[in-house]
Amino acid sequence: MKKLNKPDKAAVKSKSASFVTSLFCYALLILVSFIILFPFISKISASFMSVEDMYDRTVNFIPRKPTLDNYKFVMQAIKFASTGLRTLGLSLLCAVPQTFVAAMTGYALAKMKKKLGKIGMGMVLATVLVPPQVIMLPMYLKFRFYDVFGIVNLIAGKQINLLDTAGGVLPFIILSCTGMAFKNGIYIFLLRQFYKGIPEELEEAAFIDGCSTFKTFFKIVLPVSVPMMVTVFLLSFCWQWTDTFYTNLFLKSDAVLSTAIFSISGIQQQGGGNFYETVIINTAVILAILPLVILYLFGQRKLIAGIERSGVTG
Repeated sequence: MKKLNKPDKAAVKSKSASFVTSLFCYALLILVSFIILFPFISKISASFMSVEDMYDRTVNFIPRKPTLDNYKFVMQAIKFASTGLRTLGLSLLCAVPQTFVAAMTGYALAKMKKKLGKIGMGMVLATVLVPPQVIMLPMYLKFRFYDVFGIVNLIAGKQINLLDTAGGVLPFIILSCTGMAFKNGIYIFLLRQFYKGIPEELEEAAFIDGCSTFKTFFKIVLPVSVPMMVTVFLLSFCWQWTDTFYTNLFLKSDAVLSTAIFSISGIQQQGGGNFYETVIINTAVILAILPLVILYLFGQRKLIAGIERSGVTG
């Protein structure tokens, strides 16, 4: 029998090590995927269960008597059509200006001098670390008795209650347009990292052609950054869609889907008890996140491309 020489032995060892590493990575990936997907799959399964299935110990994941009655009941209870439209409008009102403001701020930080840009970026990221509960009361009082340097009180004779104006959406619009809302520091950071990867020659060519900084940003930089802006828009939209903290703080109950779900938590249907209450809540959660799943299916290419090109380094 022919003996393997040293190079052949090294190749076999390398292939074996590569196989073991790949096997470990795939096993870890399957485990993590199961941990993430299991709660989602269990909620989908429970949403199709009837009262009998919930109390039948032999039924685990596949309902014996699948029904759509849970979805019909939840859609009527939370007024899914009208509540969903309000949620969509509020999410768009927040996500669109927030994306644009984050793009301008990120570009400014990317083009600052190195030390000044790092200081500015550090201050922006510091806003993400502040728990919203810390500023909850000051923020509520600010919009409940809104004034700008005393000008509103001087002109109108009193402060304005923005919480009862335009359905309570003005605080969301103001926070989004001023770049202070809903983890905006993360979006600024992603866009800043993206802009740092744009070749300076593009901007220098625009300056030579007589473009100002704003014209360069809108004509050259903004079109190039569309994938990253789509990523930021999707993140901002999803964050607002599922938000419960700010919506409970500024809006009336049952105004959007995230708060309407809690309004049915005490419902007892057909004498189902606590077990059936869990089914109703699971069904409401599935209905609430279904539009986000559809949005992801349409925007996943832009989302992945934006994250890949963001270059979260330096």
